Amino acid sequence: MAGATRAPTIVVVMGVSGSGKSTVGRLLAQRLTVPFVEADDLHPAANRAKMAAGHPLDDDDRRPWLRSLADWIREATATGRGGVMACSALKRTYRDQFRRAGAGVWFLHLTLDRETADRRVAGRLGHFMPARLVGSQYDTLEPLQSDEPGLTIDATAAPQTIVEDALSAVRAMG
Repeated sequence: MAGATRAPTIVVVMGVSGSGKSTVGRLLAQRLTVPFVEADDLHPAANRAKMAAGHPLDDDDRRPWLRSLADWIREATATGRGGVMACSALKRTYRDQFRRAGAGVWFLHLTLDRETADRRVAGRLGHFMPARLVGSQYDTLEPLQSDEPGLTIDATAAPQTIVEDALSAVRAMG
């Protein structure tokens, strides 16, 4: 864990598709008794259609989506309720935007190898993102850096184990 010295207000569960962000994020939000938001749900229809057609998003595509997510962070911080967000947060600039949106933003970076991510995404039913786009996420990914507040953890562990490790890290900042 790096960069954080007090308990976070917002936890962003980040990583490539198939890393378990949604599962871990929901469990973590339940344990922290705070709201949960799935960033995929805030994608504009055009972004969903582009990904469903097999085309990766670029920064121009992501810009309005990132603004919506930053707005959610701003509101959750301003109201004092906090929250957990499942979001790829692939680039440092995106994470910087989230940190500027609210005090106490902390990142839980779920990492896994590409083969496992490909297999998990291929096995998902009803999701707009096809498995063939996982590679583009790895190409874009800028891993969490030591000066960014958060924890990097192996996403092949059981979700409950990941949540317990995250809770221990959050409590240590207390």
